[in-house]
Amino acid sequence: MEAKAIAKYVRVTPRKADQVLQLIRGKRVDQVTEILDFTPKHVAKVIGKVLKSAVANAVAIEGKINVEHLRVKEATAGAGPSLKRFLPRAQGRATPIIKRTSHITIIVEGEAPAEEPGAPARRARRRAPAKEA
Repeated sequence: MEAKAIAKYVRVTPRKADQVLQLIRGKRVDQVTEILDFTPKHVAKVIGKVLKSAVANAVAIEGKINVEHLRVKEATAGAGPSLKRFLPRAQGRATPIIKRTSHITIIVEGEAPAEEPGAPARRARRRAPAKEA
């Protein structure tokens, strides 16, 4: 069972985001939240939000799921559109400034909870046929 969350147009370069994403790939979700809490990069807060969204998506898809069994399967930072700006320089010249954005994708996976053997399966109630008069 997989669940995915994407944050688009995040104002950080993909290279800087990937530095933090390398720390969390393949780890359990509870470990990842601790790592992100103590990572001093600005993008760690954004990645934490994306991770929470992916976990919430996993719970919404599967229903009741044990969050301790979830792990980060894939974490990538792709390039988004770049903002082009210009800085005035001497003698009427201009220097281009490229402000990069990124799309951060996190995929979490875990096994679905097994049915408890002691709990009886729920059946749909059948209505008694209506008596005709």
